[in-house]
Amino acid sequence: MNKILSRSVLIAAACGLSTAANAAQWTMATPYGDASFHTKNVKQFAEDVAEATGGELTINVHSGGSLVAHGEIKPSVRRGTIEAGEIFLSTLSNEDPIFEVDTLPGVAGSYEEAYELWQATKPLITELFANQGMMPLYAVSWPAQGIYTDFELNDAEQFEGLRVRAPNINTQRFVDYLGGNPTETEESDIPTAFSTGRVDAMITSSSTGNSMTAWDYVSHYTDANLWLPKNIVFINQRAFDRLDEATQEALLEAAARAEERGWQMSRDDNQASLEALQENGITVSEPNEEVAEALQAAGNQLFSAWENRAGEQAQQVLEEYQQQRQD
Repeated sequence: MNKILSRSVLIAAACGLSTAANAAQWTMATPYGDASFHTKNVKQFAEDVAEATGGELTINVHSGGSLVAHGEIKPSVRRGTIEAGEIFLSTLSNEDPIFEVDTLPGVAGSYEEAYELWQATKPLITELFANQGMMPLYAVSWPAQGIYTDFELNDAEQFEGLRVRAPNINTQRFVDYLGGNPTETEESDIPTAFSTGRVDAMITSSSTGNSMTAWDYVSHYTDANLWLPKNIVFINQRAFDRLDEATQEALLEAAARAEERGWQMSRDDNQASLEALQENGITVSEPNEEVAEALQAAGNQLFSAWENRAGEQAQQVLEEYQQQRQD
């Protein structure tokens, strides 16, 4: 009897080891710190995947650029060095103008419009990722972008020569059109950039200002509602193909939940962050007429430049989205 029991235990243990050995372990990189709602959402997504698959797929999230720098995340996923990544979508604008359409002023001025824009552009973006052996899982918007300064922004001439942190090429062009000097600085380096004088201002969201304790180095936030850019989470297609069908299904279902949850988290975080900024001494205001006109003029230049660069496909997608908004 004991021998039979012992044999059963050994077989069960061997089966358990076999299951563990067959389980997939994925590595995911995000450039955003743990305080960001995007990172919180990504970590919840990873937990959901592990639970839904019974441990058959585990995603180990490395936040804050601790494993891979922002600019290297997409190439790393493409090569298969890591299986998954999250990036600021418009950093890919050099590859195709469709990636920067969500940083064009006036294209989407609310969460509802930003989501509709994502749905309209998703098929083309998915195709472009697929051409490089990758697959988007979901995208989540940041709150609308505004301008942080250590002075009251009330005159368009204040933009002249202003060193402005701009996280992507399109924002850099926008700063150029305003007469400023764009500076590329990763989110994690923002406090140092201000303290060392590399930047005088930054264009970013209420959320980033809150998570990076902007009140330590600026005094004003002009809530300009410039645009609502997105982060995109994506994976290596070969890694996905190696999963069994049930695990693939569970992964995609968790991604759909992460997208829905993430957009609501963005809304909630925007409100909480605006309150936090004010509670910590930052003056939050909308742009006055003169500043608003300067922002609009720069935005018009930005849009015209985008139309000149964009291919027929990208322009058609934007036109269809704009038509849907009018209907």
